[in-house]
Amino acid sequence: MFRLSRFMEALRDAGPVPPPRKPAGPVVIWNLIRRCNLNCRHCYATSADTDFKGELDTAEALRVLDQLRDARVPALILSGGEPLLRPDLYEIAARARALGFHLSLSSNGTLLDAGHAARLAAAGFDYVGVSLDGLPATHDRFRRSDGAFAQALAGLRAARAAGLRVGVRMTLTEANAAQLPDLVALTEHEGIDKFYLSHFNYAGRARSHRAEDAHHARTRAALDWLFDHVWQRTQQGHAGDFVTGNNDADGVYLLYWIARRLPHRLVDMRQRLEHWGGNATGVGVANIDNLGNVHPDTMWWHVTVGNVRERPFGEIWASRADPLMAGLASTPRPLQGRCAGCAYRAICNGNTRVRAFALTGNAWAEDPGCYLSDAEIAHAPGTEVAA
Repeated sequence: MFRLSRFMEALRDAGPVPPPRKPAGPVVIWNLIRRCNLNCRHCYATSADTDFKGELDTAEALRVLDQLRDARVPALILSGGEPLLRPDLYEIAARARALGFHLSLSSNGTLLDAGHAARLAAAGFDYVGVSLDGLPATHDRFRRSDGAFAQALAGLRAARAAGLRVGVRMTLTEANAAQLPDLVALTEHEGIDKFYLSHFNYAGRARSHRAEDAHHARTRAALDWLFDHVWQRTQQGHAGDFVTGNNDADGVYLLYWIARRLPHRLVDMRQRLEHWGGNATGVGVANIDNLGNVHPDTMWWHVTVGNVRERPFGEIWASRADPLMAGLASTPRPLQGRCAGCAYRAICNGNTRVRAFALTGNAWAEDPGCYLSDAEIAHAPGTEVAA
């Protein structure tokens, strides 16, 4: 995840460059349930409104929490499907809080009424994220459900009224990219301070909709607008909490944005970006699915490196016997194509490997989602970026 607001604050304030962060364990995204009341076009979990056999029961889920504590996992994101459909969600959440995890919920928002919001607040959730993939008609089309936008917005309002920290997540596509400014304006009008722009990823149901990915020119235009908007907010003293995800080229693109506006800050900002380090799949972020299978992240459900019913999570995660996990953890990664010769691998770390795999069957091929030109990635390491 690329924490844009924090980099903009650093650009405004300068100061010493902090050392690289080395978390003790990965952030875990846990798909507690695969069932969902929606049937979204871009669902990586290929969820549906039906019960899926073999899911972890309550006792097993509670034991997994102990495994995650032992593996020094700092934060837990409970997801689905739709996690609010899991009857023991609040029992699991109570145990997670007792163990000290930073606890988040990822929901489609349509079931998030005042009752759930009150229970989420009482359970101690630190954050609730809800997807809004464009303005109402666009969102409802993505979600394949009329009224889904209105229900999700009502859910956000209920959660905020209950005292929960909430945020909006938008997946950028060719169909909704032009709506980004209006959607950000809506969230700001609602008093919602966190906005997560997720790039399109080719996993699950989304693999059959790759043509809907935002074209590179559209992506660049969206990022230009977002960078300008967050910088304006930052200068006004309130950067908010804007983040992007699933395309670590955003960090390099920010360096080009800085080159055009504040070129004297290139050296220290490049160092900050390198300390961020880009893609963390298989190292700083992990996924557990509804059956207890462990994956490098949520987009890699076709690669399983172990199951928490058979081995503790920490033992599974520490093992590098799987070639993909070994490659993801290596420095530098064994990249090929344009990515191999990129001068900014230390910033993006090879970007999102699952897109390369989806198109070529090769996890180390160049990422087709990288929207930087050949000229932009060709600068020798350590040189300043041309304006």
